[in-house]
Amino acid sequence: MNQASDAPFRPYAPGSQPPLDAADYGSTQKRHPISALVRLPGGHTATELTAPRFSPARYPAFADLTAPGGGKALGERIIVAGRVLDEDGRAVPGVMIELWQANAAGRYDHTRDQHDAPCDPHFHGAGRVFSDEDGRYRFITIKPGAYPWRNHHNAWRPNHIHYSLFGSGFAQRLVTQMYFPGDPLLAFDPIFNATPDTAARARLVAGFDLDVTQPEWALGYRFDVVLRGRGATPFEEGRP
Repeated sequence: MNQASDAPFRPYAPGSQPPLDAADYGSTQKRHPISALVRLPGGHTATELTAPRFSPARYPAFADLTAPGGGKALGERIIVAGRVLDEDGRAVPGVMIELWQANAAGRYDHTRDQHDAPCDPHFHGAGRVFSDEDGRYRFITIKPGAYPWRNHHNAWRPNHIHYSLFGSGFAQRLVTQMYFPGDPLLAFDPIFNATPDTAARARLVAGFDLDVTQPEWALGYRFDVVLRGRGATPFEEGRP
């Protein structure tokens, strides 16, 4: 995703990215590759490297997840802002960021989610924003609730928001999760703890930010995403 194509690639620090097969995260054992990757002759094509272009003109931004169709979602309203950066701290503009999450009760707006928690007709848990010329993005949402999952006995997912970031090419997609500071479930979550390095895991936790907070309206959190290099954000299922 680094638009400066001539920039040298700095290898990831050991333990800074989660393995494709994490022993404590059960579903990775069923979906991670078990054979070596097969390289196609000639490398990537021009289409794979340069297209399609994701832009607000064709994919409209949807930055306020709390008021679809004029309704008002239930729960704690929050603001999340940050920057998309390369390994040298330079802004990466034009990145399409798709977001999805559970509602305040910890339930997704999806037919396969049968968790015994209430649905919210005014919250669908999906949004889309683009990084600007300074790499900045911002959206408004509801703080998601924790929810049970059947990975192990008494397993609960911490509060989190899913991020999917698209670059300038079809194959340039990265997926990660943003967590909240002080969540007691982080210590028990095998997805969060699949990243071995403590400092790298900390990059998945947003920071409370009083400058992002809007008085008498919503608390604010800051979450920067570094796309590659030794200080990269941990990503799921593949590497940039």
